[in-house]
Amino acid sequence: MDLLLHICCAPCSIASWKTFAEMGYRVRGFFYNPNIHPYREFEKRAKTLWRLAEEEDKTVIRDESYPLEEFLRAVSHREKEGERCEVCYRMRLGETARRAAEEGFGCFSTTLLISPYQQHERVREIGQTIAREHGLEFVYADLRPRFRESMEQARQKGLYRQGYCGCIYSEKERYAPG
Repeated sequence: MDLLLHICCAPCSIASWKTFAEMGYRVRGFFYNPNIHPYREFEKRAKTLWRLAEEEDKTVIRDESYPLEEFLRAVSHREKEGERCEVCYRMRLGETARRAAEEGFGCFSTTLLISPYQQHERVREIGQTIAREHGLEFVYADLRPRFRESMEQARQKGLYRQGYCGCIYSEKERYAPG
């Protein structure tokens, strides 16, 4: 079965893609991340993913839009980590499901599932709800045990590895003093 894999960044895609392929899925990637700020960071992550996809002969669809304003409006007054993350998951998984349905995929998933920093149960619940709305299957796999492997491979390949999830709030939490 064909699986559309939402990709947040190249490092997270390495072991995620491999795992879904090992599970028997024909994987195609999808880069859609309106949460990433600033734009230079968005472009750096996208270019790193294109480089990896080319090196590994993998197909990744890039949504050319960058609806940062839509993301910021959606998370306005929901700045707390749990609240804003839920909005972000819905946006990214919703667009992935829409694209999967449009292009004839039977299922979708996300590289967010490799991160020990994400709220796995919320990602799973949101993914399953959105999948039902689109007549798809959301494939959940706890990829966290492969996180370090994926980061190590990214390091060996010389890939850019970011220090925050992508949103402006996460950047502040990571780098601001106090």
